[in-house]
Amino acid sequence: MTKLHIKKGDNVYVIAGDDKGKTGRVLEVLRKKGRAIVEGVNIVKKSTKPTAKYPQGGIVEMEAPINVSNLNLIDPKSGKPTRVGFRFENGKKVCYAKKSGEEIK
Repeated sequence: MTKLHIKKGDNVYVIAGDDKGKTGRVLEVLRKKGRAIVEGVNIVKKSTKPTAKYPQGGIVEMEAPINVSNLNLIDPKSGKPTRVGFRFENGKKVCYAKKSGEEIK
C-alpha cells in the first residue's frame, strides 16, 4: 500500500492529461492502484446491460480513475493548485499547502 497526498473529499486540480486545467472533488481513492476518481474529470462512455439502477441499459457516461501524480491539491487560501507538505502540530500530523503554509483540512 502506498501513501498518497490526497484523500476522499479533497478539491484537486488536474495538471496533466486530456482534462488538464479542470478541477473537481475526489469521490474515491484507489490506494493499491495509485489512482483516484474525480468528479467531472476523465469521463468515459460505458455500455451497460439493463439493471435496476439503469432499467433502459445502453451507453452510460461515468468518471474513470486518474493517476494521482496528475493531481494537485487546491490551496484553501488562494484557490490555486499547490504542492503538499506534512508537519507535526501539537503531536498530530497535519497536511499543509507549500505555497501559503495554510493547513489543509
